[in-house]
Amino acid sequence: MPEDVSILAMLGLTLLVLAAVAWTAVLVLLLRRARSGGAAERSGRDLSGLPRQRQAAPHLEAVELTPAEQDAFAGLVRRLGRR
Repeated sequence: MPEDVSILAMLGLTLLVLAAVAWTAVLVLLLRRARSGGAAERSGRDLSGLPRQRQAAPHLEAVELTPAEQDAFAGLVRRLGRR
């Protein structure tokens, strides 16, 4: 140990190096977990942070148009088609 460096300075440097090593280890662990999580998404597992999606489509409704409504709709389509 150098004579001009105090024990507290050496202890602080040691703790700083240990904290950097621990931070790097946690970062590597999180990156590996995220990388393997991408494979889990492709395998079909659900994501816990997203709401569940509907399995079936909602019921579709159909409305019968009168002949006058059909003619009005056809005229509207022709008018919009000219633009």
